[in-house]
Amino acid sequence: MRALVAVASGLVPVLLVVLLLAVLDVPPGETSPRPLLTTVPGPVK
Repeated sequence: MRALVAVASGLVPVLLVVLLLAVLDVPPGETSPRPLLTTVPGPVK
């Protein structure tokens, strides 16, 4: 029973933060039009 209380008391702040972030709208941002490179570029042709 103590373990359930410990888990519940640990999850409550996390859930509150998630709900707070969901309610507060994240300000709109801009993304880069260029894709990120995930590999090393090859030789210039």
